[in-house]
Amino acid sequence: MNATNSEIETNANQYGFRGLTATEVVEQRQRGGENSIEQQKERGLIHIVIQLLKEPMVLLLLLASAVYFVSGEKADAIFLSVSIVLISVISIFQDSRSRKAIAKLKQITAPKSKVIRSDGVVIIDSKELVLGDYLIVEEGNTIAADGKVLRAHDFSVNESILTGESLAVYKDGAADDAYVFQGTNVVSGSAVALVTAVGEQTTLAKIGKSIDHIAVEKTPLEKQVESFVRKMAYVGVSVFLLVWFINYLKSLTILDSLLKALTLAMSILPEEIPVAFTTFMALGAWRLMKNGVLVKQMKTVEALGSATVICTDKTGTLTENKMSLIDLYTWDEDKYYGIEDQKLGESAKKLLTAAMWASEIVPFDPMEKAVHEQYAKAIDLDERPLFHMVYEYPIEGVPPMMTHVFENEQGQRIIAAKGAPEAFYAIANFTNEDKLRLEGAIERLASKGYRLLGVGVSHFPGNEFPEKQQSLLFEFVGLIAFYDPPKRNSKEVLKQFYNAGIKVKLITGDNAITTLAIAEKINFNGRERHITGADLLQLQEPALTKAVMDNQIFTRMFPEAKLKVMEILKNNREVVGMVGDGVNDGPALRAAHIGIAMGRKGSEIAKEAASLILLEDDLSKMVTAIAMGRKIYTNLKKAIQYIISIHIPIILVVLVPLVLGWVYPTIFSPVHVIFLELIMGPTCSIAYENEPMEPNTMQRKPRPLTQTFFTWKELGTSIIQGLAITLGILGIYLFGVHAGLGETGVRTIVFLTLITANITLTLVNRSFYYSFIAVLKYRNVLIPWIILVTALVVLLLLTIPPLRSFFGFQNLSIAQLLLSAIVGFFSVLWYELIKWYKRTY
Repeated sequence: MNATNSEIETNANQYGFRGLTATEVVEQRQRGGENSIEQQKERGLIHIVIQLLKEPMVLLLLLASAVYFVSGEKADAIFLSVSIVLISVISIFQDSRSRKAIAKLKQITAPKSKVIRSDGVVIIDSKELVLGDYLIVEEGNTIAADGKVLRAHDFSVNESILTGESLAVYKDGAADDAYVFQGTNVVSGSAVALVTAVGEQTTLAKIGKSIDHIAVEKTPLEKQVESFVRKMAYVGVSVFLLVWFINYLKSLTILDSLLKALTLAMSILPEEIPVAFTTFMALGAWRLMKNGVLVKQMKTVEALGSATVICTDKTGTLTENKMSLIDLYTWDEDKYYGIEDQKLGESAKKLLTAAMWASEIVPFDPMEKAVHEQYAKAIDLDERPLFHMVYEYPIEGVPPMMTHVFENEQGQRIIAAKGAPEAFYAIANFTNEDKLRLEGAIERLASKGYRLLGVGVSHFPGNEFPEKQQSLLFEFVGLIAFYDPPKRNSKEVLKQFYNAGIKVKLITGDNAITTLAIAEKINFNGRERHITGADLLQLQEPALTKAVMDNQIFTRMFPEAKLKVMEILKNNREVVGMVGDGVNDGPALRAAHIGIAMGRKGSEIAKEAASLILLEDDLSKMVTAIAMGRKIYTNLKKAIQYIISIHIPIILVVLVPLVLGWVYPTIFSPVHVIFLELIMGPTCSIAYENEPMEPNTMQRKPRPLTQTFFTWKELGTSIIQGLAITLGILGIYLFGVHAGLGETGVRTIVFLTLITANITLTLVNRSFYYSFIAVLKYRNVLIPWIILVTALVVLLLLTIPPLRSFFGFQNLSIAQLLLSAIVGFFSVLWYELIKWYKRTY
């Protein structure tokens, strides 16, 4: 495997296996295939074109083009045919951008596996696994291929995806059930397994539980957009039939009345909205990924802008996750040792040795790694090669602990346990005085922000070990203290959350004293209000809900308590983001509106349960994600409000003269409407998507996560804007009639007024708070280009005779041109007074 394709992690000698060479990997891949299940085929160009032909706007254009051909107006028919091609190209381009963004997201999320290749351990894409690989799996991993366990340490697997049984199954190489299967999750410990089946040959593939066949439920916003467009399509069809019927009764001309009806139907259909929605969501997710935030589900983009509470753990999120063993407290001496400051005495060495035996043989936890490193430094005779594990108790209980049993060839036995210091109160025959002394030691060390583990040893002569480790009688040896310093940006990250109106709750398995010490250092709001998981679950309603809402720090938390916090917050209309990285965080991550997993230290189970992954394990990226979520949602609303506002005058300019029987009832034909559509499409789905975040975005309160996209106030704003533009256009229409400009002259000033209003609306609606002059400073290169191209095309339509004749325009005087532009400009600019009032009052 080339270094460019895999990450070299460590030397493989500690595992005792020699992996496949590069040549052997190629041979095995040719023999057994790649470790991938056949995916659903990507839809091709023909499929996209077929879907386009089902779009209402394309169908209307085809019908209008056919009518023009039949009636002999070939120029109009050709123009509409070309328009169909242009709309198709734009749609295919947008679809391609969206699909490419999604494909790149999938590529980034491709699962990784740790394997032994030659004499080294490498991390590779899981699809590159081959038969005969030595696969290393650890707590939190999802197993990527079928295999036989060769070596295991406290290793248990959840196989519910295959068996439906939710309880973990313990496995080791000596047991009858020594096989692991693709898609199952490691609940505890670690193991080395020899890969026996990959790809289509795995048990999971044969059962056929491919994730590609799981239907993805549409989000509330997606449903709202589809519902709105569908309703407008029904309205368009109804009005189309009604206008066609009325015009036919008046003129008894089928084709002419059909064209008038088609013009109106095309003006009603807001087909830009679904295109804008897809573009915003796909490109928004891609922009987030480039900022180190991987969004797995579209609904997450919607929820980000509404987040009101972030529930975060401490280790690795607010702290560096660089666990260093810093202090020891020996129980028999009642003495404290600084690891780096003084020479360790015999009692301290005994404590450190016991802590090492209580850890995994091949550690993957940062604290256990630190213990092994210090043991190697401090102990003269390394006894690890002389002993082998004969029994182990996994981490369990409340408070939690774990125990390992080792023996050497002479039958000498070592039994060592470590866990929460409180776990030893009941199993080490502590007197009340002993408890007080230990509590004093805990407080002294924890008040410095240290994370503590108690260590004990036991003696058991028989081979029939008790079912529970708590049944053994332990001699308490002492405390080992680790320090994980706060991240340098933790204070600033919390400040940004608070400024954005987002509450932060700290949920940790650590004790209260350690947690409060760290909270003090990072200026955590509400640190005086805290509760333990056990105390929380003892409460009944309404005290339970009050405790969750009032407390900001939750210590000694376990999965059931975390899940209860999620449920209560959601029941109280909070939009919750939950940060987690461990196996036990899975339920809470799935329950939260926004499950947030860490990309580096997060377990595979946590990543699968989460809807969002912070690739660099940096909580500040969550601030970026929320800001971008708010921006995406705001810009999408701007785009749709623009569509609604500009569609209203197009509809009414077509409808009012027709219904009221004005002198020129057919000011716009399908040619004019489709030209306007070609301008509006890129404006809403490309230009607005590229809009930067407004300056006050992260100073606003989170928006409510409601079932409606627009408030009545926002929808009313768009309608009033549209009606104001309509009044200006109909006013210029009547002016042209009274000025005797004729039909082509009236059409020209009406069209020019509408184009000017469209350009002004594009600028004004870039912000519903800041002035359009201030907004001109926003960096969006697409806006000026779209305006420039629009103005240039209109200039060509008015000055080049064949184009002017084709669109039914005529030359205008400078005064008439200025009047049209001024009316279009001020029919939108009045909204600046509303924005000024918002800023002032």
